[in-house]
Amino acid sequence: MLIAFVLPQQSNAQNVNQPVFNHAALCAKNLKKTADFYRNVIQLKEIHHPFKDTVHVWLKIGEGLALHIIQGECPTTVHDIGIHLCFSVPNLDAFIHHLDEMKVSYSNWTGQPKKIQLRADGVKQIYLQDPDGFWVEVNDSK
Repeated sequence: MLIAFVLPQQSNAQNVNQPVFNHAALCAKNLKKTADFYRNVIQLKEIHHPFKDTVHVWLKIGEGLALHIIQGECPTTVHDIGIHLCFSVPNLDAFIHHLDEMKVSYSNWTGQPKKIQLRADGVKQIYLQDPDGFWVEVNDSK
């Protein structure tokens, strides 16, 4: 005997056109220097972009997600640490070793050099700045 259950389908009508995150874009005064930072220090992989020019670099930051680095006349701004990109790594100690080998400065939230920030939920975090002064958090969040 075959018994079939039919469950009522939930309507996604209100979510059909819900926006989803696609990419972040950063202005770079020196495209090569900034792209090298994200490729070599943060270790992101470059991906294809449609422009085929010398003022754009696209980097993969997740499945279907990209970071667009765009060379331009960026305003000189002091960036607040509260506005930052964040990347998680499986082993923060190994990432810190990588930074130390590359002689890249990092700190905790309050700016103490070479110190790790411990979040209330136990996640360890460090902060560094890219060549244009944008803040980047790297943590071991699972």
